[in-house]
Amino acid sequence: MSQLALKGVTVNVPTDDGVKTLLDNVNLTLNSGDFVSVVGTNGAGKSTLFNTIAGNLPVAAGSIMLGGHDITTFSPEKRARYIARVFQDPKMGTAPRMTVAENLALASHRGQPLRFKLRRLNAQKPDFLTLTKQTGNGLDAALDRETASLSGGQRQALSLLMASLNQPDLLLLDEHTAALDPHTSAAIMQLTATMMTERHLTGLMITHHMADALAYGNRLLVLDHGQIVADYDAQQKARLQREDLLAYFA
Repeated sequence: MSQLALKGVTVNVPTDDGVKTLLDNVNLTLNSGDFVSVVGTNGAGKSTLFNTIAGNLPVAAGSIMLGGHDITTFSPEKRARYIARVFQDPKMGTAPRMTVAENLALASHRGQPLRFKLRRLNAQKPDFLTLTKQTGNGLDAALDRETASLSGGQRQALSLLMASLNQPDLLLLDEHTAALDPHTSAAIMQLTATMMTERHLTGLMITHHMADALAYGNRLLVLDHGQIVADYDAQQKARLQREDLLAYFA
């Protein structure tokens, strides 16, 4: 059974001239463990695809299945129990006045009634220490620091840990390294690849870095004018060159 299946998904928005189609009869299937890079020009439909899957945009036609369940009419809040997302801005995925440990504790209760207790937080800290050590950027030494005091790379690493903590059915990585310097971006991508593999996560990753699109994941999608114009599997992707992808941007 597929993990994610979009069938004939069309998304329209009203304009002064009538209606504009943002996604045009999109069909997409992800199997469990797929890690798919998504590239395309500005306005190609990448963010629209993510917003539609997350429930922020309604579909005009088609259906969205996740884990065998039809989530087409689910609210964003209901989908958040199953779908996690990491945004481009490191500030969007964390609560600035809460400590690193408190943020992780909050994420550990995704989709559950919140019963936030200090005793439970203290009991979780050894696990959080082990978890944050894998980032290699000092996050483990900052468990009791407010998140607002972290560097951008540390905060994005925390967002990534929070998003994957409860093994979501689907992880959406929305240009999650775009706001970082090259060194930090490379470190976050390595952490991403490790987590996707070790936890057998299923995910989509929007990126404008062609090198990352080619280096990471087992599939690669190209979007253009609201349609998937190319879908490369692992073998096809391994033969691609940067110039092959840049041709879509000409």
